[in-house]
Amino acid sequence: MLVLGIESSCDETGLALYCSQRGLLAHNIYSQVKLHKDFGGVVPELASRDHARKLLPLLEQLFAKAEVACGDLEGIAYTAGPGLMGALLVGASFAKSLAWSLDIPAIGVHHMEGHLLAPMLESNPPAFPFVALLVSGGHTQLVAVEGVGRYQTLGESVDDAAGEAFDKTAKLLDLDYPGGPNLAALAETGDALKFRFPRPMTDRPGLDFSFSGLKTFARNLIAAERGTAPLPSRPVMADIAAGFELAVAETLAIKCRRALVQAGMRRLVSAGGVSANKTLREVLSTALAKVDSELFYARQEFCTDNGAMIAYAGWRRLAAASLDVAANNHLDLAVEVRPRWPLDELPSIQESA
Repeated sequence: MLVLGIESSCDETGLALYCSQRGLLAHNIYSQVKLHKDFGGVVPELASRDHARKLLPLLEQLFAKAEVACGDLEGIAYTAGPGLMGALLVGASFAKSLAWSLDIPAIGVHHMEGHLLAPMLESNPPAFPFVALLVSGGHTQLVAVEGVGRYQTLGESVDDAAGEAFDKTAKLLDLDYPGGPNLAALAETGDALKFRFPRPMTDRPGLDFSFSGLKTFARNLIAAERGTAPLPSRPVMADIAAGFELAVAETLAIKCRRALVQAGMRRLVSAGGVSANKTLREVLSTALAKVDSELFYARQEFCTDNGAMIAYAGWRRLAAASLDVAANNHLDLAVEVRPRWPLDELPSIQESA
């Protein structure tokens, strides 16, 4: 089965082709960073319009790269949520209309399920069951995963997501958009031990997160260190960035170790945009080695939003739907997207032995 994946939930337009026999054939990602940079963040209306402009030329490039024709497609997967309503509708409408013209099924995919399954595209994919750390600009969750669609949320952020805290702290440091990557780059030149940030909610039982306090701690630290200047010196800002980054990474690592113990599992999948952070990967690797557990994550280009993860997740569900006639009722022509969509509401799938 050859499946086209379309990702358009936020500010990246991603397309990919996944084949059940040959694996990932090709993928394209177009980032809108330059478009939104002048505004200091994503402007939803501009994001939607840019997706509409880029989808068709990116699709033509994808077919040329993979050396396949549009008529070879056997299914289309698109991001149906969570995400920006307008951006989701652009991708969904494009996918549904193309599927209708080719008389093939189209299926809406949960954005975070795509991230969760992205490491399956690697040469050493994780086996079920495992604990997933989903960490991005909009989500920070710990999920026990027994199989595709068999998810149990163990903990999540009660306020800011980790990536959101990165972005807000970057604004406090007057860093350009995108804030998270720029803060991480600044942190590379700083001393992470110069300023001791708290490790929020690690002094009590439970697997929930809270990162808004780290932002507040950073704001107070900046005010204390800047003197009469608008901001502290560049080296001090680097130290603050490094201390913040380490605090986020260690907080996540502590909760991940607890989640593995609670779930009785030995494998952790780290997925989402923040999972590309070097410090987080190093801290997680060290923490999991101490409890004899394995760490899995996608390659850097598949940590951020991309079409490959949507194509793969869509293929898993389309293949399962073909085995279960009753599951085909979601392959109709209705265009439905969900800006908010709890992961554990997804149905499990029945896969062939």
